[in-house]
Amino acid sequence: MSTQLNVGDRVVVLGGSGFIGSHIIPALVEAGVHVVSYDLYPPEHPLPAGVEDVRGDIRDVAQLTEVLAGCDAVLNLAAAHHDFGLTPSTFASVNVDGARAVVAAMVATGVSNLCFYSSVAVYGDAGPRPDETSTPQPVNDYGRTKLEAEGVYREWQAGGEDRRLLVIRPAVVFGPRNYANVYRMIHQVARHRFLPVGKGSNRKSMIFVTNIVAAILHLWMRPALREVEIYNCVDQPDLTSAEILAEVYRGLVRRVPPWRVPLRPALIAAKPFDLIARLTGRNLPITSERIRKLADTETSFAADRVRETGYEQPVSLRAGLATMVKWYLEEGRHVTPVEHLPPETPHV
Repeated sequence: MSTQLNVGDRVVVLGGSGFIGSHIIPALVEAGVHVVSYDLYPPEHPLPAGVEDVRGDIRDVAQLTEVLAGCDAVLNLAAAHHDFGLTPSTFASVNVDGARAVVAAMVATGVSNLCFYSSVAVYGDAGPRPDETSTPQPVNDYGRTKLEAEGVYREWQAGGEDRRLLVIRPAVVFGPRNYANVYRMIHQVARHRFLPVGKGSNRKSMIFVTNIVAAILHLWMRPALREVEIYNCVDQPDLTSAEILAEVYRGLVRRVPPWRVPLRPALIAAKPFDLIARLTGRNLPITSERIRKLADTETSFAADRVRETGYEQPVSLRAGLATMVKWYLEEGRHVTPVEHLPPETPHV
Protein backbone atom coordinates (compact mmCIF):
# COMPACT_ATOMS: atom_id res chain seq x y z
CA MET A 1 0.00 0.00 0.00
CA SER A 2 1.40 3.45 -0.95
CA THR A 3 2.03 5.89 1.90
CA GLN A 4 2.18 8.81 -0.50
CA LEU A 5 -1.20 10.48 -0.89
CA ASN A 6 -2.37 9.88 -4.44
CA VAL A 7 -5.22 10.85 -6.72
CA GLY A 8 -8.09 8.45 -6.16
CA ASP A 9 -7.16 7.62 -2.57
CA ARG A 10 -9.89 7.33 0.03
CA VAL A 11 -9.09 9.57 3.02
CA VAL A 12 -10.97 9.76 6.31
CA VAL A 13 -10.78 13.25 7.83
CA LEU A 14 -11.36 13.03 11.58
CA GLY A 15 -12.82 16.30 12.86
CA GLY A 16 -13.89 17.24 9.35
CA SER A 17 -16.69 19.57 10.46
CA GLY A 18 -14.31 22.05 12.10
CA PHE A 19 -12.58 25.16 10.79
CA ILE A 20 -9.57 23.44 9.23
CA GLY A 21 -11.75 20.66 7.87
CA SER A 22 -14.01 23.17 6.11
CA HIS A 23 -11.00 24.39 4.15
CA ILE A 24 -8.94 21.24 3.58
CA ILE A 25 -11.77 18.93 2.53
CA PRO A 26 -12.57 20.99 -0.61
CA ALA A 27 -8.83 21.11 -1.38
CA LEU A 28 -8.55 17.32 -1.08
CA VAL A 29 -11.56 16.85 -3.35
CA GLU A 30 -10.06 19.25 -5.88
CA ALA A 31 -6.84 17.20 -5.74
CA GLY A 32 -8.80 14.10 -6.78
CA VAL A 33 -9.08 12.46 -3.35
CA HIS A 34 -12.26 10.75 -2.14
CA VAL A 35 -13.09 12.11 1.33
CA VAL A 36 -15.03 10.77 4.30
CA SER A 37 -15.68 13.42 6.96
CA TYR A 38 -16.02 11.98 10.47
CA ASP A 39 -17.11 14.27 13.32
CA LEU A 40 -19.32 14.42 16.39
CA TYR A 41 -21.13 17.41 14.93
CA PRO A 42 -22.60 18.17 11.50
CA PRO A 43 -20.65 20.58 9.29
CA GLU A 44 -21.66 24.24 9.53
CA HIS A 45 -20.92 24.71 5.82
CA PRO A 46 -21.99 22.45 2.93
CA LEU A 47 -19.52 19.73 2.05
CA PRO A 48 -18.40 19.32 -1.57
CA ALA A 49 -20.38 16.88 -3.69
CA GLY A 50 -19.35 13.29 -3.16
CA VAL A 51 -17.99 13.71 0.36
CA GLU A 52 -19.38 11.17 2.82
CA ASP A 53 -20.47 12.72 6.12
CA VAL A 54 -20.38 10.43 9.18
CA ARG A 55 -21.26 11.29 12.80
CA GLY A 56 -18.98 9.69 15.35
CA ASP A 57 -16.63 10.08 18.31
CA ILE A 58 -12.87 9.77 17.79
CA ARG A 59 -12.77 7.53 20.90
CA ASP A 60 -15.22 4.99 19.45
CA VAL A 61 -12.91 2.21 18.20
CA ALA A 62 -15.72 0.11 16.74
CA GLN A 63 -17.14 2.92 14.62
CA LEU A 64 -13.69 4.14 13.60
CA THR A 65 -12.82 0.63 12.45
CA GLU A 66 -15.98 0.50 10.38
CA VAL A 67 -15.28 3.88 8.76
CA LEU A 68 -11.59 3.18 8.11
CA ALA A 69 -12.28 -0.14 6.38
CA GLY A 70 -11.16 0.19 2.78
CA CYS A 71 -9.59 3.62 3.20
CA ASP A 72 -6.01 4.55 2.25
CA ALA A 73 -5.15 7.31 4.70
CA VAL A 74 -6.29 9.22 7.78
CA LEU A 75 -6.05 12.93 8.55
CA ASN A 76 -6.65 13.56 12.24
CA LEU A 77 -7.88 17.10 12.90
CA ALA A 78 -10.08 16.13 15.86
CA ALA A 79 -9.00 17.63 19.18
CA ALA A 80 -9.99 19.20 22.46
CA HIS A 81 -8.41 22.63 22.19
CA HIS A 82 -10.58 25.37 23.73
CA ASP A 83 -9.11 27.74 26.33
CA PHE A 84 -12.27 27.62 28.45
CA GLY A 85 -14.84 25.01 29.42
CA LEU A 86 -12.68 21.87 29.25
CA THR A 87 -11.23 19.83 32.09
CA PRO A 88 -7.78 18.21 32.05
CA SER A 89 -9.47 14.83 31.84
CA THR A 90 -11.37 15.92 28.70
CA PHE A 91 -8.12 17.00 27.03
CA ALA A 92 -6.61 13.62 27.90
CA SER A 93 -9.69 11.67 26.83
CA VAL A 94 -10.11 13.32 23.42
CA ASN A 95 -6.50 13.96 22.45
CA VAL A 96 -4.72 10.94 23.94
CA ASP A 97 -7.40 8.25 24.26
CA GLY A 98 -8.63 9.40 20.85
CA ALA A 99 -5.15 8.75 19.43
CA ARG A 100 -5.15 5.27 20.95
CA ALA A 101 -8.54 4.57 19.38
CA VAL A 102 -7.33 5.77 15.98
CA VAL A 103 -4.27 3.52 16.24
CA ALA A 104 -6.42 0.53 17.18
CA ALA A 105 -8.68 1.14 14.18
CA MET A 106 -5.76 1.60 11.80
CA VAL A 107 -4.14 -1.63 12.98
CA ALA A 108 -7.45 -3.48 12.61
CA THR A 109 -7.98 -2.21 9.07
CA GLY A 110 -4.36 -2.15 7.88
CA VAL A 111 -4.28 1.60 7.21
CA SER A 112 -0.64 2.69 7.08
CA ASN A 113 -0.78 6.40 6.20
CA LEU A 114 -1.52 9.00 8.89
CA CYS A 115 -1.27 12.78 8.96
CA PHE A 116 -1.64 14.12 12.49
CA TYR A 117 -2.51 17.78 13.06
CA SER A 118 -0.57 18.64 16.21
CA SER A 119 0.50 22.12 17.43
CA VAL A 120 3.46 24.32 18.30
CA ALA A 121 1.91 24.30 21.77
CA VAL A 122 4.01 21.17 22.40
CA TYR A 123 7.10 23.41 22.67
CA GLY A 124 5.83 25.45 25.62
CA ASP A 125 8.95 26.75 27.38
CA ALA A 126 11.42 25.16 24.95
CA GLY A 127 13.15 28.50 24.45
CA PRO A 128 13.21 31.23 21.80
CA ARG A 129 12.16 30.33 18.26
CA PRO A 130 12.08 26.53 18.67
CA ASP A 131 12.45 24.29 15.64
CA GLU A 132 11.65 20.61 15.13
CA THR A 133 14.84 19.56 16.93
CA SER A 134 13.96 21.50 20.10
CA THR A 135 12.94 19.48 23.15
CA PRO A 136 9.22 20.08 23.78
CA GLN A 137 8.30 21.48 27.21
CA PRO A 138 4.51 22.02 27.07
CA VAL A 139 2.98 24.24 29.74
CA ASN A 140 -0.77 23.60 29.34
CA ASP A 141 -3.15 20.67 28.98
CA TYR A 142 -3.54 21.19 25.26
CA GLY A 143 0.20 21.11 24.56
CA ARG A 144 0.82 18.20 26.93
CA THR A 145 -1.89 16.02 25.43
CA LYS A 146 -0.94 16.87 21.86
CA LEU A 147 2.63 15.79 22.63
CA GLU A 148 1.39 12.60 24.29
CA ALA A 149 -0.76 11.87 21.24
CA GLU A 150 2.32 12.29 19.05
CA GLY A 151 3.97 9.63 21.24
CA VAL A 152 1.06 7.24 20.68
CA TYR A 153 1.39 7.69 16.95
CA ARG A 154 5.19 7.30 17.06
CA GLU A 155 4.76 3.90 18.73
CA TRP A 156 2.30 2.90 16.00
CA GLN A 157 4.67 4.05 13.26
CA ALA A 158 7.60 2.15 14.78
CA GLY A 159 5.52 -1.03 14.86
CA GLY A 160 5.31 -1.46 11.08
CA GLU A 161 7.91 -1.11 8.35
CA ASP A 162 5.63 0.57 5.81
CA ARG A 163 3.76 2.95 8.14
CA ARG A 164 3.92 6.69 7.47
CA LEU A 165 3.46 9.32 10.18
CA LEU A 166 3.34 12.96 9.08
CA VAL A 167 3.09 15.36 12.04
CA ILE A 168 2.08 18.96 11.37
CA ARG A 169 2.80 21.52 14.09
CA PRO A 170 1.08 24.76 13.07
CA ALA A 171 1.23 28.09 14.85
CA VAL A 172 -2.03 30.02 15.37
CA VAL A 173 -4.17 29.42 12.30
CA PHE A 174 -6.63 32.10 11.20
CA GLY A 175 -8.86 32.82 8.25
CA PRO A 176 -12.50 32.98 7.15
CA ARG A 177 -14.86 30.94 9.34
CA ASN A 178 -12.49 30.99 12.32
CA TYR A 179 -13.83 32.72 15.44
CA ALA A 180 -10.84 32.45 17.77
CA ASN A 181 -8.42 35.14 18.95
CA VAL A 182 -7.78 36.91 15.64
CA TYR A 183 -11.52 37.18 15.04
CA ARG A 184 -12.05 38.52 18.57
CA MET A 185 -9.39 41.17 18.04
CA ILE A 186 -10.92 42.27 14.73
CA HIS A 187 -14.37 42.30 16.32
CA GLN A 188 -13.25 44.44 19.26
CA VAL A 189 -11.42 46.91 17.02
CA ALA A 190 -14.44 47.19 14.71
CA ARG A 191 -16.69 47.93 17.69
CA HIS A 192 -14.30 50.56 19.10
CA ARG A 193 -13.70 48.41 22.16
CA PHE A 194 -10.00 47.76 21.68
CA LEU A 195 -7.11 49.67 23.23
CA PRO A 196 -3.55 48.99 22.04
CA VAL A 197 -1.48 47.81 24.99
CA GLY A 198 2.28 47.85 25.56
CA LYS A 199 4.98 48.45 22.97
CA GLY A 200 3.72 45.76 20.62
CA SER A 201 7.26 44.75 19.65
CA ASN A 202 6.75 41.05 20.47
CA ARG A 203 6.71 38.71 17.46
CA LYS A 204 3.68 36.48 16.90
CA SER A 205 3.98 33.45 14.63
CA MET A 206 0.76 32.76 12.71
CA ILE A 207 -0.35 30.98 9.57
CA PHE A 208 -3.21 31.78 7.20
CA VAL A 209 -5.57 28.86 6.59
CA THR A 210 -4.89 28.75 2.84
CA ASN A 211 -1.21 28.28 3.63
CA ILE A 212 -1.63 25.48 6.18
CA VAL A 213 -3.85 23.61 3.70
CA ALA A 214 -1.23 24.06 0.97
CA ALA A 215 1.54 22.88 3.30
CA ILE A 216 -0.32 19.73 4.34
CA LEU A 217 -1.13 18.74 0.75
CA HIS A 218 2.42 19.52 -0.41
CA LEU A 219 3.99 17.37 2.32
CA TRP A 220 1.49 14.51 2.17
CA MET A 221 1.74 14.12 -1.59
CA ARG A 222 5.53 13.80 -1.45
CA PRO A 223 7.18 10.37 -1.14
CA ALA A 224 7.33 9.25 2.48
CA LEU A 225 10.58 9.37 4.44
CA ARG A 226 11.64 6.42 6.54
CA GLU A 227 11.54 8.35 9.81
CA VAL A 228 8.72 10.24 11.50
CA GLU A 229 8.16 13.47 9.58
CA ILE A 230 7.60 16.52 11.80
CA TYR A 231 7.13 20.01 10.39
CA ASN A 232 6.46 23.36 12.02
CA CYS A 233 4.09 25.37 9.82
CA VAL A 234 4.39 29.14 10.19
CA ASP A 235 3.96 32.03 7.77
CA GLN A 236 7.15 33.98 7.20
CA PRO A 237 8.21 36.59 7.98
CA ASP A 238 6.73 36.94 11.47
CA LEU A 239 4.93 40.17 12.31
CA THR A 240 4.99 41.95 15.64
CA SER A 241 1.73 42.38 17.52
CA ALA A 242 1.81 46.10 16.58
CA GLU A 243 2.18 45.21 12.89
CA ILE A 244 -0.68 42.70 13.09
CA LEU A 245 -2.89 45.31 14.71
CA ALA A 246 -1.93 47.87 12.06
CA GLU A 247 -3.09 45.45 9.34
CA VAL A 248 -6.43 45.03 11.11
CA TYR A 249 -6.94 48.79 11.37
CA ARG A 250 -5.95 49.19 7.71
CA GLY A 251 -8.49 46.58 6.63
CA LEU A 252 -11.20 48.29 8.66
CA VAL A 253 -10.20 51.65 7.13
CA ARG A 254 -9.40 53.03 10.56
CA ARG A 255 -6.41 54.83 12.00
CA VAL A 256 -4.31 53.14 14.64
CA PRO A 257 -4.56 55.15 17.89
CA PRO A 258 -1.44 57.31 18.36
CA TRP A 259 -1.06 56.17 21.97
CA ARG A 260 -0.83 52.83 23.75
CA VAL A 261 -1.90 51.79 27.24
CA PRO A 262 1.07 50.69 29.41
CA LEU A 263 1.04 46.93 29.99
CA ARG A 264 0.98 46.86 33.78
CA PRO A 265 -2.10 49.12 34.25
CA ALA A 266 -3.90 47.15 31.54
CA LEU A 267 -3.24 43.86 33.34
CA ILE A 268 -4.50 45.32 36.61
CA ALA A 269 -7.63 46.65 34.92
CA ALA A 270 -8.33 43.18 33.51
CA LYS A 271 -8.40 41.47 36.93
CA PRO A 272 -12.20 41.79 37.36
CA PHE A 273 -12.66 40.06 33.98
CA ASP A 274 -10.34 37.27 35.13
CA LEU A 275 -12.55 36.74 38.17
CA ILE A 276 -15.75 36.70 36.10
CA ALA A 277 -14.22 34.21 33.65
CA ARG A 278 -13.08 31.99 36.52
CA LEU A 279 -16.44 32.04 38.29
CA THR A 280 -18.64 31.62 35.21
CA GLY A 281 -16.39 29.63 32.88
CA ARG A 282 -17.23 32.11 30.13
CA ASN A 283 -14.75 32.73 27.33
CA LEU A 284 -14.46 36.50 27.70
CA PRO A 285 -12.75 38.60 25.00
CA ILE A 286 -10.82 40.54 27.66
CA THR A 287 -8.67 38.81 30.28
CA SER A 288 -5.19 39.51 31.57
CA GLU A 289 -3.95 36.35 29.85
CA ARG A 290 -5.32 37.47 26.48
CA ILE A 291 -3.77 40.92 26.94
CA ARG A 292 -0.40 39.44 27.88
CA LYS A 293 -0.44 36.98 24.96
CA LEU A 294 -1.13 39.71 22.41
CA ALA A 295 0.85 42.61 23.83
CA ASP A 296 3.82 41.04 25.56
CA THR A 297 4.39 37.31 24.97
CA GLU A 298 6.87 36.40 22.26
CA THR A 299 5.63 33.37 20.32
CA SER A 300 7.93 32.87 17.37
CA PHE A 301 8.76 29.50 15.80
CA ALA A 302 11.22 28.41 13.14
CA ALA A 303 9.74 26.85 10.01
CA ASP A 304 12.72 26.30 7.74
CA ARG A 305 12.31 22.53 7.40
CA VAL A 306 9.03 22.71 5.48
CA ARG A 307 10.50 25.24 3.06
CA GLU A 308 13.48 22.99 2.43
CA THR A 309 11.02 20.50 0.89
CA GLY A 310 10.10 23.01 -1.82
CA TYR A 311 6.95 24.34 -0.15
CA GLU A 312 6.20 27.92 -1.17
CA GLN A 313 3.84 30.02 0.91
CA PRO A 314 0.89 30.89 -1.39
CA VAL A 315 -0.35 33.95 0.53
CA SER A 316 1.63 36.54 2.49
CA LEU A 317 0.74 36.98 6.15
CA ARG A 318 -0.33 40.57 5.53
CA ALA A 319 -2.55 39.51 2.62
CA GLY A 320 -4.05 36.78 4.82
CA LEU A 321 -4.94 39.31 7.50
CA ALA A 322 -6.50 41.56 4.86
CA THR A 323 -8.59 38.63 3.62
CA MET A 324 -9.70 37.82 7.16
CA VAL A 325 -10.81 41.41 7.79
CA LYS A 326 -12.63 41.54 4.46
CA TRP A 327 -14.50 38.32 5.33
CA TYR A 328 -15.35 39.76 8.75
CA LEU A 329 -16.87 42.89 7.20
CA GLU A 330 -18.83 41.00 4.56
CA GLU A 331 -19.95 38.00 6.57
CA GLY A 332 -18.22 37.20 9.85
CA ARG A 333 -19.54 40.06 11.95
CA HIS A 334 -23.11 38.97 11.24
CA VAL A 335 -22.55 35.43 12.54
CA THR A 336 -23.04 34.25 16.11
CA PRO A 337 -20.19 31.80 16.68
CA VAL A 338 -21.13 28.35 17.96
CA GLU A 339 -18.56 26.52 20.07
CA HIS A 340 -18.82 22.74 20.16
CA LEU A 341 -17.12 21.36 23.27
CA PRO A 342 -16.39 17.64 23.18
CA PRO A 343 -18.00 15.55 25.94
CA GLU A 344 -15.68 14.35 28.71
CA THR A 345 -16.53 10.73 28.03
CA PRO A 346 -16.92 9.04 24.64
CA HIS A 347 -20.18 9.74 22.84
CA VAL A 348 -21.16 6.31 21.52
